Amino acid sequence: MTAPSHPIGLMSQIYRKVLPVVHRELERWKDQARRIPDEELRRQALASIRTKTFHCEGGAIYSLLAGDKMNDAISFIVAYQTISDYLDNLCDRSDSLDPNDFRCLHQSMIHALTPGASPVDYYQHRNISSDGGYLRDLVSTCQTVLSRLDAFEAIRASLHELAGFYCDLQVHKHVEKDQRVPRLTAWFQKYRDRVPEMSWYEFAACSGSTLGIFCIVSYAASRGHEMGQLVHTIKNGYFPWIQGLHILMDYFIDQEEDMKEGDLNFCFYYKSEKEMMGRFEHFMEQADRSIEGMPDKNFHKMINRGLLGIYLADKKVARQRSVRVLARKLVLRSGGCGLFFFVNGWLYRRLKQSG
Repeated sequence: MTAPSHPIGLMSQIYRKVLPVVHRELERWKDQARRIPDEELRRQALASIRTKTFHCEGGAIYSLLAGDKMNDAISFIVAYQTISDYLDNLCDRSDSLDPNDFRCLHQSMIHALTPGASPVDYYQHRNISSDGGYLRDLVSTCQTVLSRLDAFEAIRASLHELAGFYCDLQVHKHVEKDQRVPRLTAWFQKYRDRVPEMSWYEFAACSGSTLGIFCIVSYAASRGHEMGQLVHTIKNGYFPWIQGLHILMDYFIDQEEDMKEGDLNFCFYYKSEKEMMGRFEHFMEQADRSIEGMPDKNFHKMINRGLLGIYLADKKVARQRSVRVLARKLVLRSGGCGLFFFVNGWLYRRLKQSG
């Protein structure tokens, strides 16, 4: 299977080949989530699937790079993204502000990338009854897929590096409010010489995406013998710019919600809308440059435009006047391809909600 290089071809394959498998996988995890004994864990697990299905739908687009192992790639992507969304709910919407708790929960995301790693009690810092093996089974599903990859040893270090950034971010951003910025800025100081010039909150955004992991695993499924060198090209292509663009769009549309809930939002730290828009455009330009040396360049460029379309088509945008105005400018800035994905995303979400 060749990666699509035209927007219409891409959308056709997403609707025909990717989304049906994604929804089948999510139904399986939803059924298991309904059987979680602990009431709060059950509620958060079901809520994470119900409200964040589009994370799995979007991430699973990378399975089109996996050739005849597409279903395996989707199985991994859905399980790994479901872990991410579930833990995000547990950290965002719980009374715990303990970094040890967040670190232990997110150890599951490292174990999921480590075939053979034995599960631990990921909830050991919480007073809960049981999740009925829900998190353990999500981890095991990821491990099983990775264990079948001939190229796993070639990609292991890069997967762990990206996941390490992600897990560190989740720990630092969920602690006591007055500790968040000091912890995040100190964390950034350790890595600032390894990334292009950017602010601490932009580095945090670059760390908060799972796209690089999904891209690496999908390529490893179809290009095993090439991954020794290709893995570095992919990782450096996606981190920091494409991942940063992804998460900045996520925070951009969540501003009203995060202000209401008192959640950390990286967009709040720009000095002005003008500065924020300038940096968004910079991320867009750098994201396009970062894929120049990658295989399937047109596919990855469509992903960059699709990120804008998927997020800016969200109903949250329409409810926020200033965000709506800026979103319009970003869509226009992204050109005809970006507009295509925006219209497609707008129609898909509204048809899905009405159906």
